[in-house]
Amino acid sequence: MRVNLDDRAAVEKLDTILALRDTDEYDKQFSEGWQLSGQFDLSSITAPIDRIVVLGTGGGSAASVNLLKSYLFDELRVPLQLNQGYTIPAFVDERTLVIVVSHSGNTEEIVSGYEQAIEAKAQIAVITAGGKVLELAQSHGHAHLLVPGGMMPRIVLGYIFLPMLTVLTKLGLVADKSGEVAETIQLFSRLREEYGLQAPLAFNLAKQIAQQMDGLTPVIYGTLPFFDAPAWRWKNQLGENSKVMAFWNAIPSLHHDEAVGWDAPAAMLKGYQFTLIRDVEDSDKTAKRVEISADILRERAGAVQVVRSQGVSRMARLFSIVYLADYVSLYTALIRGVDPTPVEVINLFKSKMGQPLVQVQVR
Repeated sequence: MRVNLDDRAAVEKLDTILALRDTDEYDKQFSEGWQLSGQFDLSSITAPIDRIVVLGTGGGSAASVNLLKSYLFDELRVPLQLNQGYTIPAFVDERTLVIVVSHSGNTEEIVSGYEQAIEAKAQIAVITAGGKVLELAQSHGHAHLLVPGGMMPRIVLGYIFLPMLTVLTKLGLVADKSGEVAETIQLFSRLREEYGLQAPLAFNLAKQIAQQMDGLTPVIYGTLPFFDAPAWRWKNQLGENSKVMAFWNAIPSLHHDEAVGWDAPAAMLKGYQFTLIRDVEDSDKTAKRVEISADILRERAGAVQVVRSQGVSRMARLFSIVYLADYVSLYTALIRGVDPTPVEVINLFKSKMGQPLVQVQVR
C-alpha cells in the first residue's frame, strides 16, 4: 500500500500510537525534561570523578549518550564511555561515575551492568521510569530520577539527554547550559511547522527526503567530531521507525576505507540513497570532503541529499538534525503504508529470551 504523505487522514489512521504527535511535541517534552532534571538529587555522589561510564541501550538511552559525547567533545575533561553489553569495563571503581539509563527499568543488559557497578563500588546515578533498575536504586540509596513512562524509548530524548547533562553540570564537570536548552526548545517549535504533517510535501524537507529514500537503502554520513552522533541516531531511527536497513559513517574517517565501496558495480550503487550532514563547525577540510563526497556520489548513487544543521548553539544544531531525522524516519514508514510504532522483531527476540515484550500505550 502506498500512502500520499499529504493525505492527513490516511497518515493519521496508520500512526496508531501517535508517533507523529509525540515528535511534534518535542518542545513540550524537552521543557518538562529540563524542569524535571532540576530535581535530580546527587548528594549521594561524594568521591571525585575520574571517568564516566553510561549504561544504556537503544534509540533513546544510547543515542542520548552519543549525542552528549559529541556535544561535549571539547569541554568535558574526563573520559565518557557508552556501555551497551552485559558486562562493564575492568577500570570501573569508586572514582568512576556510572550513569544507569533504562527507560523501562528492566533492560537485562543494564540490570546486569548495574549490579556489577554496585560490586565495583562505583558512584551511581540512575535515570528510569521504574522496574528493576528503580528497585536497585532505592534499595542501595543511589541518586535516581524517575521520568515519565508509557512512551517509545526512542522518542524520550528530552527525559534522558537533559538529566544526564544535568548530572554533569551539578557535579561541576561542564558549564551551565540553560541558554542552549532554551534555544533548542524554541527551535523545535519552529521546525515543527516545517516538518510536521500539516506542511505539504512541496515545502517539507522531511517528507521530500522520505520520498527520496523510498525504495532505496539509506546511508547517513555525519562529520567528526560533533556530527557523527546524529548520523548514528538517524540510521537507528530508520531501523526502528521505518523498518528498513540503513547504514551510517562519519567524514573524514570513511574516506580511508568505506569510500572504496563507492567503486561497487553501478547497478548496486543505484540502490542507495546518501544523506550527508553539514554543520557550521565543520573544519574547512571537512566541509570540502563533504562536498567532494556528494559530487562523487551524485554520479554513482540512486540519490544524494546534503542537509545543514540549523540554530546558533551546538545543542540546537545537533537536535535540529535529530528532529529532521525523526520525522524522515516516520514518513519513510508511513509512505509505504507501515505503522512506525510496532517493533515486532525486537519483541520476537525478547520472547525467545524470555523477556517482557515492548508495550507502548497512547498517551
